[in-house]
Amino acid sequence: MREMLTPTSAIVGMHLDNDVALVTDGRFSGATRGAAIGHVSPEAMDGGPFAIIEDGDVIEIDIENRSINIDLTDDEIKERLDKLVKPEPKIKEGYLVRYARAVSSANKGAILE
Repeated sequence: MREMLTPTSAIVGMHLDNDVALVTDGRFSGATRGAAIGHVSPEAMDGGPFAIIEDGDVIEIDIENRSINIDLTDDEIKERLDKLVKPEPKIKEGYLVRYARAVSSANKGAILE
C-alpha cells in the first residue's frame, strides 16, 4: 500500500484539488487536500475492483451515502475480472516480499497473518 503524497501534491500544485478526486488503494500520511479517498480494498494487486478500472471509466463518489461505484454493468465487471492477469511483483526478494505474502488487506486490518 503505497503512500500517496506525491500524486496529491501534484494535484494541488496544478490547482486541480477543487476539480479532481484521487481515489486509490494506497494510503495517505495526513497531508492530503481535496477529494482524496484512500485505503480502498481489496487492493488491485489482490484482484480487487480497482484492478479492472480503465481510462475513461466513470467513477461515482457519493459522500452522503459513503459509497464509490464504477459505472459498469455486472456483466462488464465480471468480464473484466475474468480477463484480469495479476502482474508480477516488482520486488522479488527480501523482507518486502515476505511482508507482502503475509500481510492481510486493509479491510482486514493490514496485519501479519
